[in-house]
Amino acid sequence: MANKRVYYFGGGKAEGNGQMKALLGGKGAGLAEMTNLGVPVPPGFTISTEVCDEFYKNNRRYPAGLEEEVAQNLSKLESMMGKKLGDANDPLLVSVRSGAAVSMPGMMDTVLNLGLNDKAVEGLIKKAGNERFAWDAYRRFINMFGNVVKGVHHENFEKALQSVKKKKKVELDTDLDANDLKEVVKLYKQVYKSSTKQDFPQDPRKQLWAAIDAVFGSWNNPRAIQYRKLNEIKGLIGTAVNVQSMVFGNFGNDSGTGVCFSRDPSTGKNEFYGEYLMNAQGEDVVAGIRTPQKLATLAKKDPKIYKQLVEVKERLEKHFKDMQDMEFTIERGKLFLLQTRNGKRTGPAAIKIAVDMFNEGLIGKELAVQRVTPDQLDQVFHPNIDPKAKRGVKALAKGLNASPGAATGQIVFTAEEAEEWVKQGKKVLLVRQETSPEDIGGMHAAQGILTATGGMTSHAAVVARGMGRPCVAGCKAAVISGKAMTIKETKFKQGDYVTIDGTTGEVFKGELPLIQPKITGELRTFLSWADEIRKGVERANVSTKGFLVRTNADTPADAKRAREFGAEGIGLCRTEHMFFEEERIMPFREMIVADDLDARKKALKKLLPMQKKDFKGIFKAMDGLPVTIRLLDPPLHEFVPQTKEQIKELSDLTGKSVRELQSKIATLHEANPMLGHRGCRLGVTYPEIYDMQVEAIITAACEVSAAGGKVYPEIMIPLVGTWKELSMLRENADKVCKSVLAKKKSNVKYTIGTMIEIPRAALTADKVAEYADFFSFGTNDLTQMTLGYSRDDVGSFVPFYLENNVLEEDPFARLDQEGVGQLVEMGIKKGRSTKSDLKVGICGEHGGDPSSVEFCYRVGMNYVSCSPFRVPIARLAAAQSVLKNRKK
Repeated sequence: MANKRVYYFGGGKAEGNGQMKALLGGKGAGLAEMTNLGVPVPPGFTISTEVCDEFYKNNRRYPAGLEEEVAQNLSKLESMMGKKLGDANDPLLVSVRSGAAVSMPGMMDTVLNLGLNDKAVEGLIKKAGNERFAWDAYRRFINMFGNVVKGVHHENFEKALQSVKKKKKVELDTDLDANDLKEVVKLYKQVYKSSTKQDFPQDPRKQLWAAIDAVFGSWNNPRAIQYRKLNEIKGLIGTAVNVQSMVFGNFGNDSGTGVCFSRDPSTGKNEFYGEYLMNAQGEDVVAGIRTPQKLATLAKKDPKIYKQLVEVKERLEKHFKDMQDMEFTIERGKLFLLQTRNGKRTGPAAIKIAVDMFNEGLIGKELAVQRVTPDQLDQVFHPNIDPKAKRGVKALAKGLNASPGAATGQIVFTAEEAEEWVKQGKKVLLVRQETSPEDIGGMHAAQGILTATGGMTSHAAVVARGMGRPCVAGCKAAVISGKAMTIKETKFKQGDYVTIDGTTGEVFKGELPLIQPKITGELRTFLSWADEIRKGVERANVSTKGFLVRTNADTPADAKRAREFGAEGIGLCRTEHMFFEEERIMPFREMIVADDLDARKKALKKLLPMQKKDFKGIFKAMDGLPVTIRLLDPPLHEFVPQTKEQIKELSDLTGKSVRELQSKIATLHEANPMLGHRGCRLGVTYPEIYDMQVEAIITAACEVSAAGGKVYPEIMIPLVGTWKELSMLRENADKVCKSVLAKKKSNVKYTIGTMIEIPRAALTADKVAEYADFFSFGTNDLTQMTLGYSRDDVGSFVPFYLENNVLEEDPFARLDQEGVGQLVEMGIKKGRSTKSDLKVGICGEHGGDPSSVEFCYRVGMNYVSCSPFRVPIARLAAAQSVLKNRKK
């Protein structure tokens, strides 16, 4: 029917079905589907989400013909129920509820018992034969209508109710009799008039349209907007409105209401799970006024109803092939279902349910893999704050959720103190304005990291994710002064306890208990299915089969951990991280301050065996998997000594005076070092540095190979902007490689490629590709240079941009597909126009972000690479990308 906007359900037949969520919302589609299945559902009708869209586009006015269509469906409902809305003898009462295509529990508003007025309440008494029930229903309606439709504060109604209970000297609402509730209704009307300056409406049709207005209006209330933002719910046109005949759980002790799940949403166990209350309406179960009973109690007290409920839940679960979240009401011994939807669940539960349902034959592997979100999988690998302990505890502040998981400990303000305190057996949190490469030891020792500045790809964020340490970065509310921190009015000194939640970005005072994750056999099974899907895919214009997942790892320990998490190689080994250990930093500094080539080579000679040892360890840990090693990238100023003591130590080593060294260090200062003398520019101006590293890599590979190991070294030259840089450096690297191979009499195969992280390299990728065996996109720097944002300083403005919709996403957390993505796609196409078999991957932090992984798959990358703890998430995201983009 053209322009149909209202869909009826009832009497075993519905005009809609469960496939119409976009139009009917999740609740409306569920009601229609249950009706068609013969499940006992109170009849009603659904006003479509398209009306909500038109309502807002037309300045909150409804489309022509809607009122007539609603009136027709209301008349149909009255005829089916044999009752009239507002009738003085036998009134029809309805509920008015919201329901978007994606579940948003508690975010939008509901009105129950609509249709009651001073005359209808008398008719309800006659028909129900229960005066107390009728007055209770009326007072509930006034409260909900006043609050939801007119904005009267619930507390005002609550005060009126408490005054009657106090006068009667009772504690529970159920202790009030009919006369007491009459008095409550009288007081509620006074509250309503006092707040709205109007009498409570007696016309049920006006009540209905006011409630419909309120439900559509609630689509854009602040909490609904915030919920959609936090849960990244996009692309919806609005909410539907469900008008449904009331059934009553508060008729007496043979009536009740409850919420249940077909499986345990916390653990995933195949156990019927839920709570109920007798002689109650729906909101009583969640309001906390009375303590609900477990469903097991219903099985004992009313086995007949319980059996019916079990039959319905089994039928619905088999039909929807997913765990169901259901609301039910028992009215005078008769069961009704008011809602069913796919239930929300924890990460561990999601995995168990997916695997169990496959084993039960309900779903296949592909659907099972689609059932678990990357965020749910992430929960499994990180400790979390115990939800019981978190209830009622307010966060002091919120920063960026830079690295997931929770941590608690005593705060310290330097990396050295973190290491020292941990040696004493203490658990610490490292608190810094921002971390630097020299803080790595303390970061590793700490339970977690909190910084006052920095963004999602700041040093603290990147290193913490790589280490698997929880991190809250860019917490602007944290003011650090010496060895003290102030958050708003709360002051902390060194040794005070603080808890951080790196998953949410929250900071709490004190020591909150944590829950450690459990890695189950179901998880291994589940991830093996994801691997089957992503490894088996074949794509046009991509030379190799499968969509692989590598890791960013700088040590044998990181490499080993990443393999345990399923990494299929190393996509980024950052050699600069190898120089910060105490025994290495001094010869490295000696190399930096050298005055001539001979002095530099002398220092590099000390570093060569150290680098070789590092690479041998990594090659052994990866055991035949490819290892991409990036040659030195950061600016030299990051390595120079900062304190008088460090300069004096370097003076003793080099024989240079402190003044000479201070002068040399000053010459290394750059106004904008991230765009200065770093990356391949170091290799061009000081080729001996890269020569030493290449020699260490190939020598290590030869020695591991000679001992029977398999090695696949991939040498990556960073920050290339022109093909000439890569041509020059590749020629040098090839010479060193061939020299070592000849000396070692080895036939180890190696490749040389580059990191595409400068826009010019992407724009001229066809020329760059002539000298590269592979491309790896470094999207951290590519994002920085394309947007012109410093990744270390975005915390000062990006949160405002996000809040005010200047940006939809933090571009350092999620790849900017519209801007940066164009350069990536262009770089791949141009590169493969020169070399059709060019291997392409990503090694920026975006390699572990699910939506960015999907983009990488779409544009034809061979692999993604991410920090070890994000490897399982990337494995799942890669499989889901394959399924999402599969040709129908």
